[in-house]
Amino acid sequence: MLFIYNLGIQFYWIIITISQAFNIKAKTWLKGRKNLFQKIKQDVNSEKEHIWFHFASLGEFEQGRPVIEKIKSDYPDYPVVITFFSPSGYELRKNYSLADHVFYLPLDTKRNARQFVEIINPKLAIFTKYEYWYHFFTELDRRNIPLIVISAIFRKEQLFFKWYGSLHRSMLRKVSRLFVQDAASISMLENIGIMHATIGGDTRFDRVAANAEQPKDFQLVRSFCDSANIFVGGSTWPDDENLISKVIAQFENWKFIIAPHEIKPDKLKAFESLLPDKSYVRYSDLKNDGLSSANKMLRVLIIDNIGMLSSLYQYGQIAYIGGGFGVGIHNTLEAAAFGLPVIFGPNYKRFLEAKMLISEKAAFSIKNEEELLEVMTKLQDSEFRKGRGSAAKRLVSENTGATEAIFTYLNERVFN
Repeated sequence: MLFIYNLGIQFYWIIITISQAFNIKAKTWLKGRKNLFQKIKQDVNSEKEHIWFHFASLGEFEQGRPVIEKIKSDYPDYPVVITFFSPSGYELRKNYSLADHVFYLPLDTKRNARQFVEIINPKLAIFTKYEYWYHFFTELDRRNIPLIVISAIFRKEQLFFKWYGSLHRSMLRKVSRLFVQDAASISMLENIGIMHATIGGDTRFDRVAANAEQPKDFQLVRSFCDSANIFVGGSTWPDDENLISKVIAQFENWKFIIAPHEIKPDKLKAFESLLPDKSYVRYSDLKNDGLSSANKMLRVLIIDNIGMLSSLYQYGQIAYIGGGFGVGIHNTLEAAAFGLPVIFGPNYKRFLEAKMLISEKAAFSIKNEEELLEVMTKLQDSEFRKGRGSAAKRLVSENTGATEAIFTYLNERVFN
């Protein structure tokens, strides 16, 4: 199985190399790893012990962020190294102020793992949710370096639970402690002999709760909103935007803030083509024109940059989260933390927090235009809307504390 794994790693490298000719993300992925070890050796003092955080991408970073913040608060003498697998995480967080070093993760080979771990000299390694890399885990285990996985969640279709998943099961045995999100994950792990898992919850609840307490304020957005009811569309894709355009047409007494997942010019123009003339404005144009642009004719504010969304929900009464007609919904908890009822498409079953929101009647899953308009009609009742929003906010509040659970373990087992 290890031979197949190694072959798969090399095959992935070949595919990425070929893809760079026509895929900008693949090109960025390769460019970021060019002369990577030379850069790491220049930047890192190997004589110091570091705390190493690894994230697949931006979403996982946000899950791990509360733990980084507490590490820097409680143990400021340990420099923090962050690695990302994906360019979408690295490019947006390469200048993160609480990290002493941010790098791409080298390809998972035995040689790379040994070289990387030797250079950064970790006191502790923390991986988040889905990231399992055989050679890095093996090298950490060989050196007796504590490795924890936080906010993990497991499903029966994963390789760990297949008859041919022995290699992946061996990765789990190299982890010092698995902090999982739910009891179902504990049960599945115990069935394959993994007994060192603890229900620690999801650190995203801590992150979004903290964000809702101190969101960034955007004066131009506030001016656009004025006193209207606001529908916030977060991380929307074309299928979502097509449906939202129907809502915009029918609910003329609402204003809309839409933050598309992709902000390429052609994607923005495609969405704008669905909207009535002179009804919309891009945030960059609103900024350039000043507050005078926020007149009553403008009903749709299109956010054409990255980094604002998590604070935009403070201006809303209803949130629509994109991705549910594709690979899966994006972050529902950011909106829920502000007390907004949440709407999303049908592909949400892999997301525990979405199922929790549905269970608490704080969220609505829709399959088509008719269902979306029906939900919007129900949410016109302010008392009903506030009740669903209160349920969303309560769910977030009741599920905070994952960071503290992790640190109880770290204080006893790592930093004692």
